[in-house]
Amino acid sequence: MQLTARSLYGTRLLLDMAEYYGKGPIKLKVIATRQNISVKYLEQIVRPLKSANYIKGFCGPRGGHILSKPPDQITVGEIVALLEGSSFLTHCSNGSKFCTRSEKCLTRNLWIEASRVLFDCLNQITFADLLLGKGISPLSNA
Repeated sequence: MQLTARSLYGTRLLLDMAEYYGKGPIKLKVIATRQNISVKYLEQIVRPLKSANYIKGFCGPRGGHILSKPPDQITVGEIVALLEGSSFLTHCSNGSKFCTRSEKCLTRNLWIEASRVLFDCLNQITFADLLLGKGISPLSNA
């Protein structure tokens, strides 16, 4: 399974904004340069984040974007679910309107549980945690 670029870049966008939280609006062009992501792609990612009140935008020469909440009040899970359109790994987990086999599918519960475990983990990690390196550790090959 792979997350889409929207989630990966959206997480980087918010982490960049979290790093500069409280220092005023940041232009997308500045974030794009720091994160090596195109401004056009960031503009697409910002729209749903603004609609969901995670980001505020300001116009004018001193304009830009800021987080609407402190970084310790935004979880990675919230952002990934928003940008992916769901907190389920598969469409069938959402029910019969997405898959006609969902009622008798023997693997559906597996995907529902896998989704729950993943998002339980992501929902415990805030952007403040990421800045501090808390809540995440690399998997060992042992």
